[in-house]
Amino acid sequence: MAAPDVLIVGLGSTHGLRVAEDELAGALKRAGASVRLVRPEPPRPVRTLMLTDLTWARAARRAAEATLAEQEPDAVIYYTTTAALLWPRPGAIRFDAPAAANRPGRHGLWQRPLERRRLRGAPLLIPQDPEALREAGDPSTPSVVVPVPVDPSGPPGADPPPREQRDIAAVTYAADPRKKGLDRILPAWAAARREGEELIVAGLEGRDEEGVRYAGRLSPEEFRALLRRARVYVTAPRREDYGIAQLEALAEGCRVVTTPAPGPYAALPLLRGGLGWVVEPHGLSAALRAALDDDDPGYPARARAAVAPFSRAAVDRLVAERLLPALLEGPT
Repeated sequence: MAAPDVLIVGLGSTHGLRVAEDELAGALKRAGASVRLVRPEPPRPVRTLMLTDLTWARAARRAAEATLAEQEPDAVIYYTTTAALLWPRPGAIRFDAPAAANRPGRHGLWQRPLERRRLRGAPLLIPQDPEALREAGDPSTPSVVVPVPVDPSGPPGADPPPREQRDIAAVTYAADPRKKGLDRILPAWAAARREGEELIVAGLEGRDEEGVRYAGRLSPEEFRALLRRARVYVTAPRREDYGIAQLEALAEGCRVVTTPAPGPYAALPLLRGGLGWVVEPHGLSAALRAALDDDDPGYPARARAAVAPFSRAAVDRLVAERLLPALLEGPT
């Protein structure tokens, strides 16, 4: 088997991460590179974040070593800093947020200092958002920012549904309830909703109650279908490592209500720029009501236009014109 131009060492530890790894591999292939994506066997669950990162880092090292023993790619990309922590060979690092920011205190005692060395020693960094570089301490390593692609669902070229065709009042995503602020959202929803309006909670099982329905785990296609039917997407994160759901909501022409949050929150500048209702937690209820009642017919088209830089076509151009040359020829 011929050696690939680019080897991607992923983790594949979540569905979202697998999708993102596949997206990067696909973009590189469309740019003309031969690509091999390898993922480790999932390690057994452990109790702490420190041990979880260690078991996944060891698994990623084993997967990389096995492949590098057979092939010598021109470039290696480690997908997430965790995959790079115990690397057998230096390579580019693709990440949404560094351990320096999302592993505070004892949770990141060994990861943070080793991560700093890896970020300095990598030939290239590939953050998903510029804010991720700032959280990593603005390392001097060359970098190319490559967002995760987000395209509208539905038929190609179709306009997003107007407000009057949206039969769901609001949607939120709460696979991690505390991180996504479900405890903030539910009381705000109870105060804001009117008779017959329903909030659908995706990503979490729960007991339905008046005005709230739990949808459990959904496929990406099912979640996007909800957003096309919803008037509002609401979230109240305590930290946002990227915020793909908010970008997806905008791509579907869905109004977005959020609290500000630390982290590389990619959609937050767009939302603060006039496309969203960005409020502190105490203002969620009023913001929800305002977004639900907003009847600006131009909003869906403006929202979709705002996320055009995140489209697959735009990301493909970035990968072909900047990322692939930086990987194979070195940053210029």
